[in-house]
Amino acid sequence: MSTARLEAETESVSFTDLSRNPKGVAARAAALGRLRVTHRDAPDMVLTTAVRAEGAEENLTTASRLFLALMKQDDGARALLLALPEVFPWARHLDAEEVRAFTVELLGALSDAAELGAGEAVHRAIVSWRATARINADPEQLGESLRPLDGDDLGQVEVRG
Repeated sequence: MSTARLEAETESVSFTDLSRNPKGVAARAAALGRLRVTHRDAPDMVLTTAVRAEGAEENLTTASRLFLALMKQDDGARALLLALPEVFPWARHLDAEEVRAFTVELLGALSDAAELGAGEAVHRAIVSWRATARINADPEQLGESLRPLDGDDLGQVEVRG
């Protein structure tokens, strides 16, 4: 869910309101489903019920598993690859192999978010591939990124797994 959508759909209270009237704020959050708690010196928080949070986690897990199952079937994988540029319009600047790699990485990240609570992996995959698309969209940047580096050859890079 985007931040803009969360802000538009969620009422808010200040952290001071929460500290002064915790029962009232908790009751309001329960009645609304979620309540944004703004804080001047820290990131905003969202107060919600455990049932609602568990439902959101279940939804993510279900969607993630469904997408992973689709990727195992030729028709499902093809449908996901065709849908990706609709969801991420900038993906049109990725070649076919990059779109496949993005799809696999994104679905793996969604699975990690659902199964392990590692939600940052989804954001990281999207931001990384959007940067690749941005470079691909600009012939000057693409040419610069493909140019050999000047300077010392630091040798082979050891990959530890």
